[in-house]
Amino acid sequence: MEIKVPVLPESVADATIATWHVKAGEAVTRDQVLVDIETDKVVLEVVAQADGVMGEIIHDTGATVTAEEVIGKMEAGGAPAAKKDDAPAKKDDAKASEAKSDAKSDDSNDDALSPSVRRMIAEKGLDAAKIKGTGKNGRVTKEDVEKFVAGAPAKAAATTSAPAAVAGDRSQKRVPMTRLRKTIANRLLEAKNSTAMLTTFNEVNMKPIMDLRKQYQDVFEKRHGIRLGFMSFYVKAVTEALKRFPEVNAAIDGDDIVYHNYFDVSIAVSTPRGLVTPVLRDCDKMNLAEIEKAIKELALKGRDGKLAMDDLTGGNFTITNGGVFGSLMSTPIINPPQSAILGMHKIQDRVMVVDGKMEILPMMYLALSYDHRIIDGKESVGFLVTIKELLEDPTRILLDI
Repeated sequence: MEIKVPVLPESVADATIATWHVKAGEAVTRDQVLVDIETDKVVLEVVAQADGVMGEIIHDTGATVTAEEVIGKMEAGGAPAAKKDDAPAKKDDAKASEAKSDAKSDDSNDDALSPSVRRMIAEKGLDAAKIKGTGKNGRVTKEDVEKFVAGAPAKAAATTSAPAAVAGDRSQKRVPMTRLRKTIANRLLEAKNSTAMLTTFNEVNMKPIMDLRKQYQDVFEKRHGIRLGFMSFYVKAVTEALKRFPEVNAAIDGDDIVYHNYFDVSIAVSTPRGLVTPVLRDCDKMNLAEIEKAIKELALKGRDGKLAMDDLTGGNFTITNGGVFGSLMSTPIINPPQSAILGMHKIQDRVMVVDGKMEILPMMYLALSYDHRIIDGKESVGFLVTIKELLEDPTRILLDI
């Protein structure tokens, strides 16, 4: 049976093999994940179509592949190789032991050599067994290969005046960027270079929301089966502000301004593979509990690499919460083609003046970065003040006033 790359999402030309979860000769079961394939936005899992044994791996980790390309083979219904205590296996072990010294580099390639190092060694026709690795656990790095080619003794003799080497572990590790990381980098650079980005700040007293959560947390969780967090309040406040300031909910398309009559909010989520922005759709039609459940579902899918293209497509406005990592203040970068992004930050006790008296209150800075080509200062400040007022008096969110 052929193992093929799935049909890729629209506008995605190719993909990269991220991880093979099985090796040649290993027994596999139906629906077992064989390999992860990474595109610019999502990770696709390829599963076994039947029970059997993994065969040849045609394209290894790091290879660039296209839709429906054959990347490996498996034998359906086959049996894995015999165990070591079986007679045939003993013969194989003896044969493998005899050839061990000659095939040392091949054996180590699978476990110790990265694809780039393996390719470099092959191009230069070198024997990996003769190259001393200085990486973690004796791993051979590209620098080790370059040093071996140049000839370490000659190089040392020519640099007698060089300063003494510093003691300790000073190794380096070179890892290729993932497709997702490269896409994030390109989009951030595009946002900086193609928008007239400006950031305005404000601060909000979080005590009213914190008191409300404390009072109703247990009842809310018992009724809806999920904890009441801050993000649902942020989303509801942003949705109401977007209704009042349609320019912030709009986007530039060529020489036109496209005004959206719906409210799809992107939520920045940190995942093991990088930052992604899954979308909460029709936020104006959702209550606090529905928002909390939707956010939790997207966060879990992001953590497990299960986000689909539909989860990441669209979005008219983005909320990012650097406060969960301890950020006190930042200037978030717009998520194109959107026109604005709201940054939430760490809630921290500060001394504030209220009615002429000093009080210690849990305060949070808000940062709104926006495209000045479409949003003027009046609208941006008004939008941010609206969010501040709604968060400082959350009853207005519930009463829709």
